[in-house]
Amino acid sequence: MIGYMRKVFPLLGMAILSGCGSGGHHTELDCMERAMYFESNRSSRDGMVAVGSVVMNRVESASYPNSVCGVVAQKNQFAPGIMSTKMDERQLARIKGPAVSVLKGERHPLIGNAKFFHAASYRANYDNMHYVLVTGGNAFYERRKRELVTQPTPPAPIEGITGS
Repeated sequence: MIGYMRKVFPLLGMAILSGCGSGGHHTELDCMERAMYFESNRSSRDGMVAVGSVVMNRVESASYPNSVCGVVAQKNQFAPGIMSTKMDERQLARIKGPAVSVLKGERHPLIGNAKFFHAASYRANYDNMHYVLVTGGNAFYERRKRELVTQPTPPAPIEGITGS
């Protein structure tokens, strides 16, 4: 066991510091902040926590990379230029709290296993989208077999249920 830990912990540390293949200079916190900034920058705390919850649901899924930076940097999954576009430093103070909170384990209580979202104003025409939440200007959903979809349209928006 000790030999295993000596091999794994240095690798884990290098992965966290390197951003896990996302370009090498981003920390997990930076990547979470980037997801929240570019996907929910002008939204509520609930919207930011919901976006972060989707990122973490993907991290915990075997179908996606197993790091925040790996998930956020995936091509065509999040906002274009998410890993390279400069963020407005004045906005980061508002985002840091929710980002840290999600990395410490907070999840939006209504997000469930959702791994997807789109702008709330967008209307998709697919029969496998089970909506769980609309908050912060985004509609969050799980992909399910058609016969298991019980909420095929986005529910009414809800705000103000995550901590501060």
